[in-house]
Amino acid sequence: MNTADLIFQLLMLLVLGTFISLPILFFRFLKKRSNRLARIEEKIDKLSKD
Repeated sequence: MNTADLIFQLLMLLVLGTFISLPILFFRFLKKRSNRLARIEEKIDKLSKD
């Protein structure tokens, strides 16, 4: 196996890993954002009742 083949294999592995991990990270970000907004909304509701 020559150097170009090795570099190509590493790049393809990196691309595959990126396509797998990006959706996972995106959905985790959306879930955290939703939870954060819910907590802020609860605090605002609590303050408005007082």
